[in-house]
Amino acid sequence: MDELLSELDHLLAPVDAELLRRYPGDSPARQPVHTVYVPADRFHADLCPEWGAEATRAMAEHPVELDAEVRARVVDKLDREPIEDLRVDFEDGYGNRPDDEEDSAARTAAAAMARGHMPPFLGIRFKSLEVATRRRGVRTLDLFLGTLLDAGPLPDGFVVTLPKVTAVEQVAAMTVACERLEVAHGLPPGRLRFEIQVETPQAILGPHGTAAVARMIDAAAGRCTGLHYGTYDYSAALGISAAFQSMEHPAADHAKAVMQLAAAGTGVRVSDGSTNVLPVGDGTTDAWRLHARLVRRSLERGFYQGWDLHPGQLVTRYAATYGFFREGLAAAAERLRDYVGQTGDGVLDEPATAQALAAFVVRGLNCGATDDSEVAELTGLDRTTLDSFACRRVG
Repeated sequence: MDELLSELDHLLAPVDAELLRRYPGDSPARQPVHTVYVPADRFHADLCPEWGAEATRAMAEHPVELDAEVRARVVDKLDREPIEDLRVDFEDGYGNRPDDEEDSAARTAAAAMARGHMPPFLGIRFKSLEVATRRRGVRTLDLFLGTLLDAGPLPDGFVVTLPKVTAVEQVAAMTVACERLEVAHGLPPGRLRFEIQVETPQAILGPHGTAAVARMIDAAAGRCTGLHYGTYDYSAALGISAAFQSMEHPAADHAKAVMQLAAAGTGVRVSDGSTNVLPVGDGTTDAWRLHARLVRRSLERGFYQGWDLHPGQLVTRYAATYGFFREGLAAAAERLRDYVGQTGDGVLDEPATAQALAAFVVRGLNCGATDDSEVAELTGLDRTTLDSFACRRVG
């Protein structure tokens, strides 16, 4: 038997190593519940507290029915950390401008980021690596990094968004760009990370019928942190008319399911897209109702992040997210207690399910839906133990 096992170890050693490289397991790092995209010419140092104040005013002006505990936590979040993840947008939200104007905007926005009240996760979306915008996009990224680094070290949560990816080779080229920019700006190797925006059909289905997005993750050589679904560009590229472009269109669900499959086990996070129905004026209540439903729908399908485009959407982002995690907390805690103590009567959970239960609880803690004392009382587990269950990495 020992001889057989040694032979199997030898035979499978290459695939063991390859599986470990491609599928290291879930990342232990916190995942933000949203990403806010702000056009570069509208970005300023005090944007985050400004958005929080606007969202708080919207809650006061447009009554919204919320559980008392959820409401209190939303109000606190809007004051304490209104935005979790922020992108300064030089792509569609900014548009095409004269070079000197975009150069100036890149420097101004980077300086504002360096001195402002910034969230734990932040970054820049530059123009794509397609031939028409390649030079302009890389120049903006270079200028932005240079100005930001002149003011101090690169923020820990800094990430770059690579939009409108249509070929695996563009992702490979992005890794080269990151390597060169790290050298140019004195950054350590591997410091620049990026997320891939999935907003073209070619990113989902390659020319030979394969899932191109899976190959893109591999081509990123460990630098890819996330896959972000682009609701409207993707829908439009499929010929879906504007009235029916939505996060819940069947075509959107298909694309996001492929993204989920491609990212599973890689440590790469997946984000849902956005709704362009904004909570403004007399339409605020209806827009909130739609946004809350879409956020809840995403969460139920395992997409724990989405895009927000307006301060008013912060209200329903946090209300729906907090409601989701608080409603499921007691049941998840009970199943975790039963799993740890092996005392469950009606449900026999597998280790993978215990991991999912712990990850659910940890996500609720990370975003502010609950807190350590409440979770410890319900689960009997401390944060370190929960984290160890939630992130069962390979190797």
